[in-house]
Amino acid sequence: MAAATPRAQGKPPGKPGIARIISASLIGTTIEWYDFFLYGSAAALVFNTLFFPNSDPLVGTLLSFLTYAVGFAARPLGGVVFGHYGDKIGRKKLLVLSLMLMGGATFAMGLLPTHATLGVGAPILLTVLRLIQGFALGGEWGGAVLIVSEHGDDKNRGFWASWPQAGAPGGNLLATGVLALLAAVQSDEAFLAWGWRIPFLLSGVLVIIGLWIRVSVSESPLFLEAQARAEAEAALASGGAPKQDAPVVEVFRHNWRGVLTAIGTRLGENVSYYILTAFVLVYVTVHLELPKSTALNAVLIGSAVHFVTIPLWGALSDRIGRRPVTLIGSIGMAAWGFAFFALVDSKSFAVITLAVTVGLLLHGAMYGPQAAFISEMFDTKVRYSGASMGSQLASIIGGALAPIIAVELLKDFDSATPVALYVCVTVVITTLTVLVAKETRGRSLASPAVKGSASEGASSTPSATIGS
Repeated sequence: MAAATPRAQGKPPGKPGIARIISASLIGTTIEWYDFFLYGSAAALVFNTLFFPNSDPLVGTLLSFLTYAVGFAARPLGGVVFGHYGDKIGRKKLLVLSLMLMGGATFAMGLLPTHATLGVGAPILLTVLRLIQGFALGGEWGGAVLIVSEHGDDKNRGFWASWPQAGAPGGNLLATGVLALLAAVQSDEAFLAWGWRIPFLLSGVLVIIGLWIRVSVSESPLFLEAQARAEAEAALASGGAPKQDAPVVEVFRHNWRGVLTAIGTRLGENVSYYILTAFVLVYVTVHLELPKSTALNAVLIGSAVHFVTIPLWGALSDRIGRRPVTLIGSIGMAAWGFAFFALVDSKSFAVITLAVTVGLLLHGAMYGPQAAFISEMFDTKVRYSGASMGSQLASIIGGALAPIIAVELLKDFDSATPVALYVCVTVVITTLTVLVAKETRGRSLASPAVKGSASEGASSTPSATIGS
């Protein structure tokens, strides 16, 4: 029976094989994050005028970010649905579907009539499309990191699995770069009239490229092995196979500690990222009254450094562990939040760029090991559901609310100090979560989670937090 499983018939793919899997995941996640971040950048720069024109600048921005937050609200639902079917029928099919949904919604945004044309119907349609974006992204993250994690080896999982993570700054780099280019070659009037549509319509081309690459990858060998084992057990069971709960039910019944650990691990990372990349656009353009190109180019340069360094943090986590690397980022970010706004207030482009870049470098230390860390918290049969739910629930209380809370704090106090305190509190929560979590480096994803095991080194098979 074991000989029939894909895992038993050969070794995990070598570097050429894993490189192909990583390329497909990275390109797909870059496109999905391009679509998702494009909305965030547009919400900060133009949607307040185009879809909420009757409000003062900060209130209009706040309303724009509320529609932005709706996308995050849909992400846990996407995590549940995609996680369920990803654990039932495989990772690959769901990754193709998520890319199609995301790309279609983003392309449709580029065709939307504005408030001037359609009135209140315009922001309603915008919100519906944002919901579709969030639903798709809720399923994308878990599948993309798992298909890499489950193809790779235990020793280098942190490095390999960090590449789909680099899709986030890659997508932000692409989205911000397109917007910065348009801002440089167009007048503000032309950009508001029609130029803002170009990046959204470009998504259609990117999705076609992404689908062509993504359909070529093979299914996760660990999933195929688990599926074959389940089918064999069902065939041998007398009186039929025992009834099994849905993966999401299994996760919350037996792996709720893993879900809570994932939420806590992601909270500070999520909040700090959206402050550094989305709220900073508002702060620089509205509060400091600097050209939008200043903020866009600073984020552009910072995202380039972020993209390059995320895999390096992932590789370091293979050497010293997921927890130490994450703590470097969370503790560093607790202090940097205050320095960040002090530097941005200088109004110097070079200093603002330095502030954003260092912030994203510290964020990468939290984000780089995260894919492997969270993947190692769950067994194969519920891994897609568990990883998706933990990460996407964090996105609601973290990423969804971060720009809204930050804008409201800025509006009420006319100072960035409360925003820095907000970032500090969230990364302290992440720090405490990681301090009490079990180390997962070196755990074999093919083996079941070990209840209550102490993870003291790479040779153990921890799953604790984790396990159940």
